[in-house]
Amino acid sequence: MGNIETVGPNEALIVSGGWCGSEDRKFVIGSWCWKWWLVTDAQRLSLQIMTLKPKCESVETAQGVPLSVTGIAQCKIMHEPEFLPIAAEQFLGMSIRQIHHVLNETLEGHLRSILGTLTVEAIYRDRDQFAALVREVANPDVGRMGIEIVSFTIQDVYDSVEYLSSLGKTRTAEVKRDAQMGVAGAERDCGIREAQCNKESMDAKYGASTKIEDAHRIFSLEKAIYDGEVNSKKAEAQLAYELQSAKIQQSIRNEEMEIEVVERRKQIDIQEKEIIRKEKELMGKVKLPAEAEAYRLETIATGDRYKTVATAQAGAQRIKLIGAAQAYSIESVGKAEAERMRMKAAAYKQYEDAAILSLTLEALPKIAAEVSAPLAKTDQIVLIGNDSHQTMDPITSLISRLPPTIQALTGINLTGTLGKIPGAITQQS
Repeated sequence: MGNIETVGPNEALIVSGGWCGSEDRKFVIGSWCWKWWLVTDAQRLSLQIMTLKPKCESVETAQGVPLSVTGIAQCKIMHEPEFLPIAAEQFLGMSIRQIHHVLNETLEGHLRSILGTLTVEAIYRDRDQFAALVREVANPDVGRMGIEIVSFTIQDVYDSVEYLSSLGKTRTAEVKRDAQMGVAGAERDCGIREAQCNKESMDAKYGASTKIEDAHRIFSLEKAIYDGEVNSKKAEAQLAYELQSAKIQQSIRNEEMEIEVVERRKQIDIQEKEIIRKEKELMGKVKLPAEAEAYRLETIATGDRYKTVATAQAGAQRIKLIGAAQAYSIESVGKAEAERMRMKAAAYKQYEDAAILSLTLEALPKIAAEVSAPLAKTDQIVLIGNDSHQTMDPITSLISRLPPTIQALTGINLTGTLGKIPGAITQQS
């Protein structure tokens, strides 16, 4: 059994071993491979940039002056198929620190050997050429290890015997001397040129002043001539203006008079139009409304006359129709009443006592209402007597007088009928 090994683009995976004792090696970059357990060996090798700082202290130059140089190198393992196996043979199994140490020692050795062949002035003045020389010399050696020097620069150059500072002081003194000499020469040339410019400036100034005065004199003469001509023309123009102004004023006055005449004519026309307007207004407000009012009153009177006649005719017809209707109604009511009386008599004749009892019962509520109407206004009734017989005598007397009263009102005799009602009290008067 086995498992899958993956590797990034900045890393190389070296796979060795296999079935049946295979010695082939496989290099994988930015991909994956299959690894067999206990048979296949997979090791990783970083392809990232490595920053190195080779430093040489107190190395004698060609002049015997000890110098200390510090450089910065950017190196990386080359991933090409012809160089990657070489780098794997050299550095596989080493840590990053160990690889840095090997490369740093190699670069420092080349740096020391090159320092011994150059002068201090050559190293100090042209650091780029010095760095290019170190890279050119060291590149074949590190290339045989599968390493590529991407860049190499000199970071610092110094010494402990103040040789460089002395060179700087000498050069500084020379530069100051040359600067002072240049300043003095420039100031001298500037003074000479300034004097020449001042002379030319004064000459130009005097020449310009002379020309200005000549021009001013000529201008004054010509101005006096022009002023005389201008004054003359002004006087002529003033007289012509006054004359023209008088003519214009006269024309304006004539036009104003014409305007006044036209205004008066227009006012007369306006007054005549106003008179006509007032006449029409009077006719419209007085005469025509009066005529219209007379015609309206006449029309109203005619309408009222016709209305009165028509109303009278309609009233007579209405009274006539109402009379006929009332007569017919009275006739119909009489006939109905006679028929009702006939049928009631027949009923009374047929049923005798039962009919009388029915009429009595129908009349009793009316009688009771008539009797109770005065009593409804009475708050209290007090019967005074010594015993019960004296108390009941007025009630008995009232009931005994009830049949004659009903007979007088309705024409019906209830004397025999009340005696047939169970519990009724009768008394002959």
